[in-house]
Amino acid sequence: MLGFRHFYSLAAIFAVVAIPLWLLSLSGVSYTDGYLSGLFWHSHEMVFGFALAVMSGFLLTAVRNWTGLPTPTGLPLAALAALWIAGRVLIITGPPMLAVVVDFAFFPLLILAIARPIIENRNRRNYKVVALLVLIALTHGVYHAASMGPLPAWLAFTTVITAMDLITIILAIVAGRVIPAFTKNAVPESNPRHAGWLEVLCFGSLVLIAATRIAGDWVPIPVMVPTVLLVVAAVSHAARLALWQPHLTTHSVLLWMMPAAYSWLPVALVLRALAQHSVVGEAAWIHALTTGAISGFMLAMMMRSSLGHTGRPLVASGVDMSAFVLLQLAAIVRVAAGLFPMAAYQPMVILSGAIWTLAFLVFLLRYLPMLVRPRIDGRPG
Repeated sequence: MLGFRHFYSLAAIFAVVAIPLWLLSLSGVSYTDGYLSGLFWHSHEMVFGFALAVMSGFLLTAVRNWTGLPTPTGLPLAALAALWIAGRVLIITGPPMLAVVVDFAFFPLLILAIARPIIENRNRRNYKVVALLVLIALTHGVYHAASMGPLPAWLAFTTVITAMDLITIILAIVAGRVIPAFTKNAVPESNPRHAGWLEVLCFGSLVLIAATRIAGDWVPIPVMVPTVLLVVAAVSHAARLALWQPHLTTHSVLLWMMPAAYSWLPVALVLRALAQHSVVGEAAWIHALTTGAISGFMLAMMMRSSLGHTGRPLVASGVDMSAFVLLQLAAIVRVAAGLFPMAAYQPMVILSGAIWTLAFLVFLLRYLPMLVRPRIDGRPG
């Protein structure tokens, strides 16, 4: 069995458990006396737990296609999945030092599993993916060092934002490969394309946004610098998406899901620019990015790759559409929560979390039976 089976299943199961726990915490019900709790647990687990699981499932499967070389299967893959599970449990139960060691240990093993075939194959196109994973691992290490005490506690928040920025770059890389390719394959009359100068602008602005965010914690940076970068990034990513001709994908649910999710990226960047000037709260752009863009794109990719790699037709069902629409609704409600009076904020956050959980529950009920059974065409995978 390939990595997507283990980690998509684990990510979906974790999704339907973790957010209800977080909502209980918001309501004043404590569920942990372990290493992390409250907002620290929520932010860490959504970025370094849930998102990392989905990325692991995708990369452990995709790298085999990129390189023609194997990635872990069988017992090594099961051990990697068990390590991820142990990290999630120990973060809640403790003891703290064991939780840190086990949780962090997953990263170098994942990177080794992905980097080895890429380097052996001299697959230079994907060296940047390995580099980004290494940077995310470093931010994860800094997060734990800040949470445990050797480094200032405020660095924990900085590292979560930095990890989100790095994940966004990976999302943009993958989206730039799959959305135009899927559109071209399914719509013969389409002509999705890339403009070299626009690609430089898209990725250069994302890198500079991450760099200025880190530097801003140590040296004063005029507020207009990140604002200009964010506006440039928003416009360039919107233009990039337009070049992929997403309007031609409306006949296929599996096709339009990914550009629909990607469209949240320029929205999140604009909201982040506004947050620089306190026009909106930080939570607005954070959840436009994480709930709308990252979760939305991940859900769409999980559906498509699960169908393809289990030998099924690439045709979405009404259940698939329901899950994706629920996730989009969750993002809209969560972003809108900051625009309403404080009395409505927490109920809207809880509503958004409940809808988000339902979206992944729908995915789990439909796809878990596929993920735990052999391919229907008898092929390995």
